[in-house]
Amino acid sequence: MTEDHATETDEEIPACVLSFNANDASGAAGLSADVLAIASVGAHPMGVVTACYLRDTAETTGQHSLDDEAVSEQARQVLEDVPVQVIKVGFAGSPENLSVIAEICADYADLPVVAYMPGLSWWDEVPMEDYLAAYRGLILPQATVLVGEHHQLWRWLLPDWAGDKAPTARDLASAAAEAGTPYTLVTGLNGPSDQHVENQLATPQGVLVSVSFERFEGVFVGAGETLSAALAGLLSVGTDLESAVSEALGYLDQTLAHGFRPGMGRVLPDRLFWAQAALDEETSDADVDESLNPNPQTRH
Repeated sequence: MTEDHATETDEEIPACVLSFNANDASGAAGLSADVLAIASVGAHPMGVVTACYLRDTAETTGQHSLDDEAVSEQARQVLEDVPVQVIKVGFAGSPENLSVIAEICADYADLPVVAYMPGLSWWDEVPMEDYLAAYRGLILPQATVLVGEHHQLWRWLLPDWAGDKAPTARDLASAAAEAGTPYTLVTGLNGPSDQHVENQLATPQGVLVSVSFERFEGVFVGAGETLSAALAGLLSVGTDLESAVSEALGYLDQTLAHGFRPGMGRVLPDRLFWAQAALDEETSDADVDESLNPNPQTRH
């Protein structure tokens, strides 16, 4: 090795996040969202493909899951080579894949696990219920924090809820804790006014973090993936959980504020909003190389 190719120090190597998720060709969610969000908060994303979504920016019509052996081999080879700081679990495609992922999480039990539950209303009822049961029995016992939208978690974790009011973040955290997950980050709660939504990190004992967002007019896709991936990235670089949740929510708010509609469907979070902001600060509009943004009318 020559002097021009000095060995990197540990400080120069970014923290690594291993993400299990489906590929989404539209870039709205799945591994595309994970990679951009994790990289944006300063970590190195490593994606294990579990399935392929069949979707565009408007709707999901189905999915094709990979064989569980293929999922296992992808992850094991990386884990045997690269030190990983955090594992993120998104959509796995099948109960068999969830079983493999749970085994890997158990083998690396010292690593924090961020588990995200996306909306699955597009799926047929029987495979969806089988998947949700497997996720609860296999992944939640391994998870450090569960991330999900209020109504989605309500339907899944508390299907027989009989209260006069909707379950709180603490109620959902209690249900998740019974399955083995100590922390739950609930998004989309009713805010202090009709113009706001609340997002809360909770345990059965109480709410640890509460952040309110002003409602946006657009209908978004990929917000939950963005939040959970950013949280995983922030945890990987050593941020404590409460601070990481607050920072991840702040990052999400900015991605939504700078959201864009690349197709005819929903608005996508701009996970690289900060790059455009940096460019705007460094150069005036007259000095911008149009090749950097060949189709500017599609942005924001």
